[in-house]
Amino acid sequence: MEFTHYNLGHMKSGQVVEITLNGSAANVRLMDGSNFSSYKAGRQHRYYGGLVKRSPYRMAIPRSGTWHVTVDMAGLRGSTRSSIRVLPGALPEAPLSSVPSLVRDEVPDVSPEDGREFDVFISHASEDKEDVVRPLAQALRQGGLRVWYDEFELRIGDSLRRKIDAGLAKSRFGVIVFSKVFLKKGWTNYELDGLVTRSVNGDQVLLPIWHNVTKQEIIDFSPSLADRLARSTSTHTVEEIAGEIIELISGGGH
Repeated sequence: MEFTHYNLGHMKSGQVVEITLNGSAANVRLMDGSNFSSYKAGRQHRYYGGLVKRSPYRMAIPRSGTWHVTVDMAGLRGSTRSSIRVLPGALPEAPLSSVPSLVRDEVPDVSPEDGREFDVFISHASEDKEDVVRPLAQALRQGGLRVWYDEFELRIGDSLRRKIDAGLAKSRFGVIVFSKVFLKKGWTNYELDGLVTRSVNGDQVLLPIWHNVTKQEIIDFSPSLADRLARSTSTHTVEEIAGEIIELISGGGH
């Protein structure tokens, strides 16, 4: 029997695999190593999935371990081409305010005396403004936060680097919208270096948002950033993410 095989390697429980089919319906099976061996040998096996008629099709990894996906046309007519991707890793369901790494007693309350003019600095690629960044910035602002966002802060004739440096230095939280475009841009990397430096030094809390990127892409870019608590637009709406940030900051981090 002919089949297309995808070796997913080690996967964590709850991660989501997305299979896209181009053509006819097909049998899609998610199997561990033992059952995949039985499948190849034509023996009885157990699997998750089945006949898939609509694409894309998503399956959650039931438990941590090594997993395989196969696509075949056994008992079906026609043909199909397939592709697969692992969606951003399963993210904590607990509210951000319950995560110790984001709640720090030493983060001072915002006041004119502390010299911090902004609650949140948003680092992003301009290509992501329409879908994510502008709605996020507006929602945060409507929630009462002071937001450093270029459309709010930059004016004709401003020094871009100077404005960014000032925004980085005077913001309590740094929000980074990671996307495929972001990972390739020089200016965003300049902002990211400043945010990471301030986070490591304890001057700022860093919150990544993943937008249409996989955990592997983040790992390839920066393994240390891939391990940080994040929110993903594939599992949370912009409004939900904004609401959590507002609650976290407005609550004083407690």
